[in-house]
Amino acid sequence: MKKNIYFASDFHLGSPDHAESRLREDRIVRWLNSIESTCSELFLMGDTFDFWFEYRTVVPKGFIRLQGKLAAMTDAGIKIYFFKGNHDMWVKTYFTEEMGIEIVSDEMVMERSGKRFFLHHGDGLGPGDNKYKILRKIFRNPVCQWLFALVPPRIGLGIATWWSGKSRLASSKEEVFESVEKEWLAVYARELLQEQHYDYFIFGHRHLPLSIDLDSKSKYINIGEWINFNSYAVFDGNDLSLNYFEKN
Repeated sequence: MKKNIYFASDFHLGSPDHAESRLREDRIVRWLNSIESTCSELFLMGDTFDFWFEYRTVVPKGFIRLQGKLAAMTDAGIKIYFFKGNHDMWVKTYFTEEMGIEIVSDEMVMERSGKRFFLHHGDGLGPGDNKYKILRKIFRNPVCQWLFALVPPRIGLGIATWWSGKSRLASSKEEVFESVEKEWLAVYARELLQEQHYDYFIFGHRHLPLSIDLDSKSKYINIGEWINFNSYAVFDGNDLSLNYFEKN
């Protein structure tokens, strides 16, 4: 009987190149096949693609196996949510119209089995990173998106590929945990707890799988990424756990 809720983030399909991304796509589809029979809801929490921009009649090519699998899952009655990340924030209506997937632009608050969840990709939250926070406002501005849409797809997608190549993930810098106080998303979650109780805070973006107790009743989970970790979270109706797929 389907009852589990699954959370995954930061597939970054398209990075660092098509060949490696295809192997990653196959792995992601194998994971989706493995969870399908127990999955009631699936949350893809940002940066599914290393870049995505929808022109009115053109979308980036590639990764059709993942898209086909997601379409089959929604056809089977599984509810799928697609969060906008900092790499694929220019998603519009394609996934909803073609696959029945719900798009989430920012945070999502929900309750399942008596547990309260706060969900967000994680970009632009917490202290620091002021330069990106300014860029995020610019990139999400409808006028900016309209202007970019005037650029022919061949040029626009070429610019985007170049931009993605300069991302944090492309730098190959190893992500490490230093302390809870330096985990900006955990700091942000603790601030929210002062105003409202949440049982679980779930984020992506950090690229490092983490499970941290914020207090005796609240937990911060970062679901990592799929280039190095193949990590995801699953809520079985009672507990939320961090897991790994095909981890050596």
